[in-house]
Amino acid sequence: MNIIISNASKEPIYEQITRQIKDNIINGILYQGELLPSIRSLAKELKISVITTKRAYEELEREGFIETVPGKGSYVSAQNKEFLKEKKIKSIEEKLSQAIEDSRLIGLTKEELKEMLDILYDNI
Repeated sequence: MNIIISNASKEPIYEQITRQIKDNIINGILYQGELLPSIRSLAKELKISVITTKRAYEELEREGFIETVPGKGSYVSAQNKEFLKEKKIKSIEEKLSQAIEDSRLIGLTKEELKEMLDILYDNI
């Protein structure tokens, strides 16, 4: 599993791990029933605290992305891929709604906002 941690990011490390694992599940890189690295081995690989990795796994389990079997490890949950994608779409809609509200506050036009989105979409 390829997880990249950015120390320059304002996003906490456990959230970076959580987000990347979720994205891998949604995009089919990690599949239902696949065994994830142990908390200790992932912490060692990423050179981070075991507590940070544990927090990421707990968050993933709370949200239903993974299941942990005591003594055996953590596995990708058997979830409907379309449901996971729908959750991600809802999150994007909420963020776009906030961006629209913010742009209206400063008088940005719809065309300027679309242009900004086009530029960001093509460059990220």
